[in-house]
Amino acid sequence: MLEIVNVSKTFGTTAAEVRALENVSLTVGEAQCCGIIGESGSGKSTLAYIAAGITVPDAGHVTLAGKRLNPRRVASRRRHQQQLHMIFQDPRSSFNPRMSIGESLSEPLQHKRRLGRAEQKELIATVLEEVGLTADLIHRGIDSVSVGQGQRVAIARAILAEPDLIICDEITSALDVTVQAEILDLLVQLRKKRHFSILFISHDIAVVAHLADRIAVMKHGHLIEEGPSQQIINEPAQAYTRLLIDLA
Repeated sequence: MLEIVNVSKTFGTTAAEVRALENVSLTVGEAQCCGIIGESGSGKSTLAYIAAGITVPDAGHVTLAGKRLNPRRVASRRRHQQQLHMIFQDPRSSFNPRMSIGESLSEPLQHKRRLGRAEQKELIATVLEEVGLTADLIHRGIDSVSVGQGQRVAIARAILAEPDLIICDEITSALDVTVQAEILDLLVQLRKKRHFSILFISHDIAVVAHLADRIAVMKHGHLIEEGPSQQIINEPAQAYTRLLIDLA
C-alpha cells in the first residue's frame, strides 16, 4: 500500500542544518495500521508530511498503491493526495472557519461523486452518525464544537474522501484520556469496516499500541526499531524503546 524508501530530509542552511530524517524506509500494508512513535524532534511528523506529498524529501521516494510519487510535479502530487487524507492535531487548523461543517464535509464529495444536494446531505448525515455525531452539526462552524467533536468531524471528512490511506498526526494529544480512548476505538472500528490503511503518528507508545498492527520507533531522524506491536511492547530491542514504554 504505502512504501517509503530510503527517505532523507535536511532543513536549514549549511551552517545550521538539521537532519530531520536519515535514510528511513517503512511499509504500511493494505488495511494495516502502522504507528510511528518518537519524542519531539525525532522526525516522525516530517516523515508523515513526506508520505502525504506535502514535504519534498532530499533523497528517497514514496509509493502509494503501486504509484510512485514525484512531489515536484503537480499532477503526480494531486493524484497521490487524492488517494490519502491527513488528520491533524488541531481540527480547526484544517477547516475553513467561514464555512459550516456541512459545507466543509461536502468538499470531498465534489471530487469523488456526482451527487445532488439532497443525496450529499443524506450521505453526510449518515457518516456523521457513523462517527458518533448528529446531523444538526452541519449548520454549525468548526469553532463551535469541542476538540473531541472536531476530531470526529475531521474523521468524517476523511471517510467521505474514501482514501486508501489516512495519516493521523498527533490527533489525540490534545484530548483527555476518556475522549482519547473513544477516538482510538472509533478508528479501530472504521478501519475494520472500511478497510483503509492508517499511518498514526504519536509521542505516546501506549496510544499507538491501542490500534497499531505494527510500530516503528524513531529517534533523531533514524528509524531504530520496527515490528509487530506486541513484539515491540513486550520485547523491545532498543533501550530507547524501553524508555518510551516506561514513560507511558
